Amino acid sequence: QVQLVESGGGLVQAGGSLTLSCAASGRTFSSVVMGWFRQAPGKEREFVAGIFKSGNIIPYVDSVKGRFSISRDNAKNTVWLQMNSLKPEDTAVYYCAVHGSGSVYQPTSYEYWGQGTQVTVSS
Repeated sequence: QVQLVESGGGLVQAGGSLTLSCAASGRTFSSVVMGWFRQAPGKEREFVAGIFKSGNIIPYVDSVKGRFSISRDNAKNTVWLQMNSLKPEDTAVYYCAVHGSGSVYQPTSYEYWGQGTQVTVSS
């Protein structure tokens, strides 16, 4: 079993920055791919960023390229999502997740999820 706890969400003005954290426990953290997803009201959950055990980064969704950055520390069992130049369209609940099998871009491929943290960007 894996437990994931996200933190760092909040309300920010457009152009601002936030850093989301995801602390994992209960399993060998370093053996998996970690992903960040988001879900806006009325929309499907979408892949935002992912990172391999090695630190290699899975290509970001186009809408956040150049603005968001994912990182991880296997020793601390933590993954981060640095979000810069935030836009109102980035408003969503953000989730971290542990990949199981299948495409790293599909939420159905992830077997453990955090509870989510709300990010709201005002214009």
